[in-house]
Amino acid sequence: MFLSMYLITVLGNLLIILAVSSDAHLHTPMYFFLSNLSLADVGFTSTTVPKLVVDVQTHNRVISYEGCLTRMSFFMLFGCLDSLLLSAMAYDRFVAICHPLHYQVMMSPRLCGLLVLVSIFISVLVSQLHNSIVLQVTYFKDVEIAHFFCDPSQLLNLACSDVVTNNIVMYSVGALSGFLPILGILFSYSKIVSSILRVPSSDGKYKAFSTCGSHLSVVCLFYGTGLGVYLSSAVSSSPRKGAVASVLYTVITPMLNPFIYSLRNEDIKRALRRLLNTIF
Repeated sequence: MFLSMYLITVLGNLLIILAVSSDAHLHTPMYFFLSNLSLADVGFTSTTVPKLVVDVQTHNRVISYEGCLTRMSFFMLFGCLDSLLLSAMAYDRFVAICHPLHYQVMMSPRLCGLLVLVSIFISVLVSQLHNSIVLQVTYFKDVEIAHFFCDPSQLLNLACSDVVTNNIVMYSVGALSGFLPILGILFSYSKIVSSILRVPSSDGKYKAFSTCGSHLSVVCLFYGTGLGVYLSSAVSSSPRKGAVASVLYTVITPMLNPFIYSLRNEDIKRALRRLLNTIF
């Protein structure tokens, strides 16, 4: 089951990337961010699912110390990158709806590239911040983690005997990868809603809101599942229940993103049809 879900995730996101890159009509800021989001989703799910599939098939759930740290680093990197790219996409929709006449100037290729580079830099910083604390422990031996992947919070608890340092790292990472992107998204959509409400016709309101419907769906799915995992782990004392809940945002969310954007977007549908006709 997990293998088929992983293959669907990789294929769906790669089709989005190929469709955007092959169609000149989609060479716009919104689809530039979308293709980077799809690439991040492939990396995000690839840090957890392949090892899970191998573990299930071989009945061997052992992982080396180096392998665990590597997977944790990439998990944090791609997870944070997902969050920051969603925030950048929200800003893109804010400019498109609230400042349509200045859209081409404000969302220049240089700015779009800079936003992606800054997102990558912050994601690497968050990833290495985790590593710097975990690496204080010289070696893990015969440690059991009640999860199907190297969960960063559990490794941080193993590595940090100092609770204060642990909390500082967790709050710093939470601010960079969660709080600030969410704050940016909420600000953008508050301006978008305010601008849409001033549109006199109902058709105009629907057309304006439909341009950000797919993004809003992905935002709700990504942060909704993440919040669900957090609440389930806070309420339940069983870490295994938290591991089951984690399947939602590590496997289900990256798999559904291509379907949300392709089913709700006529431009993507046309680009995919052209791409498939070219291939076959």
